Amino acid sequence: MKNIFNKIKTDKPLVHHITNYVTVNDCANTTLYWGGLPVMAHSKEEVDDMVELASSLVLNIGTLDKKQMEAMLKAGKKANELDIPVILDPVGVGATSYRTEMAVNLLNELDIAVISGNKGEITVLAGKKGQVKGVESVGKYNEIIKNSKALAQNSSSIVVVSGKEDIVTNGFQIYKIKNGSKLLGKVVGTGCMLTSTIGVFAGVSDDYFDSTIKAVVSYGIAGEISAEKSIGPASFKINFMDSIAAFNNEKYEKYNKIDNLS
Repeated sequence: MKNIFNKIKTDKPLVHHITNYVTVNDCANTTLYWGGLPVMAHSKEEVDDMVELASSLVLNIGTLDKKQMEAMLKAGKKANELDIPVILDPVGVGATSYRTEMAVNLLNELDIAVISGNKGEITVLAGKKGQVKGVESVGKYNEIIKNSKALAQNSSSIVVVSGKEDIVTNGFQIYKIKNGSKLLGKVVGTGCMLTSTIGVFAGVSDDYFDSTIKAVVSYGIAGEISAEKSIGPASFKINFMDSIAAFNNEKYEKYNKIDNLS
């Protein structure tokens, strides 16, 4: 039986992104280096046709506007119709009322397979008050666990909370992932790139909880490997992309740090 890394290389899942223009190139390359095929099509006139070709759909609201929102809703409904997993990155939710309203609208209108955000974003989507500075956030760990489980149960989604230690929950089972590097927080867009990674892994799996855990762990391990040979954030970013491209199941098995908190 193929492991998920070989399956990605063989199947080459097409990941349709409707994403923000700050990190679009990094997300495309991240998708490619894992072994997927990136498509960054955002026009509502073509999203139905593009979704039909896709293995997963990634929605990222980092540079949200009305036209993009319309395209996201249309693409998401088509993906739901075709049973294609939808992954949402609610970038900056809580910073403005418009952004929060649009993210909640996506959750209400679409079946979202995975929500991936930082502590503040997930806290706000759980209906609590989060502390947000731009797209960065702070929050108490126990409260984050409680809020992520509540959001997962209420939305019937898998929830990922990225941070020093990542959390992945389906609302009942919860895992803490201790892989990663502080340099991931020194490069703009690493949260967006994580969401693209989740999209790649979901594109070859029927078990989105398992694929999401593997995606988050693998992403963190790639960060650790890259940090060892980097002198700062610029060299880290290049090494990180190389580490993703060279990643395999042996590295996953050797370096994963996963705690079951269920």
